[in-house]
Amino acid sequence: MLFAAGFGTRMGALTADRPKPMIEVAGKPLIDHALALVRAHGAERIVANIHYRPEALIRHLGDSDVILSHETPDILETGGGLRAALPLLGAGPVFTMNTDAVWRGPNPLDHLAALWDPDRMDALLLCIPRDHAIGHSGTGDFTIHAQGRAQRGPGLIYSGLQILKTDGLHDITETAFSLNRLWDRMLAKDRLFAASYPGQWCDVGHPEGIAQAEEMLGYRHV
Repeated sequence: MLFAAGFGTRMGALTADRPKPMIEVAGKPLIDHALALVRAHGAERIVANIHYRPEALIRHLGDSDVILSHETPDILETGGGLRAALPLLGAGPVFTMNTDAVWRGPNPLDHLAALWDPDRMDALLLCIPRDHAIGHSGTGDFTIHAQGRAQRGPGLIYSGLQILKTDGLHDITETAFSLNRLWDRMLAKDRLFAASYPGQWCDVGHPEGIAQAEEMLGYRHV
C-alpha cells in the first residue's frame, strides 16, 4: 500500500498544481522511487490511495500495474485509507509505504521482510537512526527494546515503511483515523516491533528535501 493521498502542505507552492508524489527528485517523480523498490522486492499487488489533485497520478499510473484506491469525498488518513483499500489489497499482512522519502542502501522492503515474524509481531516498523536520516530535524519516534519490541519516545525516526497485520482496523469506529490508533493497541499487547535500517533515508516532505535527496543519491542536474 503506497500512501499518495495527502495534501503535501509542507511543500508550499510546489503542490499547488500537483500531488506531492508527482514532485520530481533526481529526474523522476517521488512515487516512482517508491515503486522501483516495491517492484524489485516482488510485491504481488500494489495499491496506491489518491485524493488531493488525483488527475496527475491517474494519468501517470493509468497504464501500470498499480491499483488506485480513490478517497472521496474526504481524505481518510493512514488508518482509514488502508482500511478502505483492503478489498483491493487482499487478505494477509501488508507493506505500507509513504511516498515522500528516498532511500540509499539495501532494498528496505527486503530488509524488513527478512526480519518479519508473524508469530510474535502484529507490526514491524522500519526506523532510521538520526545520523542516517537526511532532511529530518525531529528527535525521533521510537526506541527498540528487548527482542525488538518498539516503544514510543525520542530515538529512531519512523521511515514510513512497515509490515502490518490489518485485522485490527475493523475494530476502530472512526471513518478517518491515523494508524497510530492501531499501533497503540499493539503496543499494549507487546506486539509492536521495530527494526533499524542500515542505509540512508531522506525526508522529501519539504522543499529543501529535494536537493538533499539528490545530493544523497549523487545526482547532478545537466
